[in-house]
Amino acid sequence: MIVEITPDTHEQIRNPAFAAYAGLYLDIYRNFMAQVRATGIEIVEEDNTRRTQRRLQELQEKGAKLRNSDRSVFLNRISPACVACQKGVGSATYFISLQCHRDCYYCFNPNQVDYDYYSDHQRDLSEELAQARSAGHRIHHLALTGGEPLVHKEETYEFFRSARQYYPRAHSRLYTTGDQANDDVLQSLQESGLQEIRFSIRMHDMARGQRHTLERIARATEYIPTVMVEMPVLPGTRQEMEALLLELDALQIHSINLLEFCYPLTNADEFRQRDFKVKRRPYKTLYNYWYAGGVPIDGSEALCLDLVEFALERELTMGVHYCSLENKLTGQNYQQNAGKALPRTAYFSENDYLLKSAKVFGTDIPKVYNAFRKNGYRNFQKNDEPRFLEFHVSQIETLRDLDIEIGLSTSTLEQRQGDEYVRELKVDLTTPQTFDMARDV
Repeated sequence: MIVEITPDTHEQIRNPAFAAYAGLYLDIYRNFMAQVRATGIEIVEEDNTRRTQRRLQELQEKGAKLRNSDRSVFLNRISPACVACQKGVGSATYFISLQCHRDCYYCFNPNQVDYDYYSDHQRDLSEELAQARSAGHRIHHLALTGGEPLVHKEETYEFFRSARQYYPRAHSRLYTTGDQANDDVLQSLQESGLQEIRFSIRMHDMARGQRHTLERIARATEYIPTVMVEMPVLPGTRQEMEALLLELDALQIHSINLLEFCYPLTNADEFRQRDFKVKRRPYKTLYNYWYAGGVPIDGSEALCLDLVEFALERELTMGVHYCSLENKLTGQNYQQNAGKALPRTAYFSENDYLLKSAKVFGTDIPKVYNAFRKNGYRNFQKNDEPRFLEFHVSQIETLRDLDIEIGLSTSTLEQRQGDEYVRELKVDLTTPQTFDMARDV
């Protein structure tokens, strides 16, 4: 068993040296949340993590499928591109520009690197694909996003033609608002080789705007093999979302991706007006992730799970997939840590694709040192400042006779000036008597 160290559980640590060490990471998280609040949005008081875990278990018992260590839940079917996204290996997403005719208050594109530049400039994607092929990059899933790709129709068609030329076996997909996806455009996309199209639907649009998008989705089913909807789920829209699921199922689309709704750290006024607040703990492991979506809004995840249950009860035939923010982050972890040469104290976790090690502090150090001296284990590491003894998690079970507390360290590999370094991200609490290696890491 692992006890995640939060402000609520920190007092469970009896070892003063361990408690002080864990407090450093609590301060880091506390400072991060203060920065989020300083942007102008509030944080909810209640942590709903346990409630979510119970809901996931209930859904699984009813027939939903949990994947990626419970970060994703679906029924009926899921796009192969979503499965590949878990590790991110062989997946590549491109954009022509970040230009878009819409102005969604929750858009996170302004967080993208070089947003201002690519709002006015375009990339030559055909050339980029040719270079990727020449460099020997193996790509099995190719996506075009934006901005709105269909602002650049001819370049969009050319991208998928080039994708078919350079990566003929790759699964291709397009993200679009659908506003410009008329029959002529859909016909051209079909001819260019597009295999999957994902429409976004805005719940704050007037009914007329949503009807326009639904009509385009219906037309797309006649041209593109896989038609999907992918959209953030806003708290307070349950009735509208249930009606939408029924209508999409009647259109016989492939599936819908229900995304956890996020605050992009901008447009705080828009979120406050709707009484949206950020989750108490936005990240299970705080880190500077590549994904620029922001921090999750409280209540979105709960509604997504309610909608999965609704789809089960109504026996919908289309796929319904809940994709949490945590689900979007594991690909980065995998690419940074999988298949790498690791320190002798590190273990690569298949649960979150991060590195795990064990640490003891203060008066527990000599107890563990003596135990290792007796059993012949030598692959530990001593650290003087701060003072701890670090060792491989497989050795925790050898210490069951000791009354000690163990810090389960979570780390990642980072590239710095051409070399790889281990960066610790957090530490949690376990004991030799409660730790289960198969379950806990």
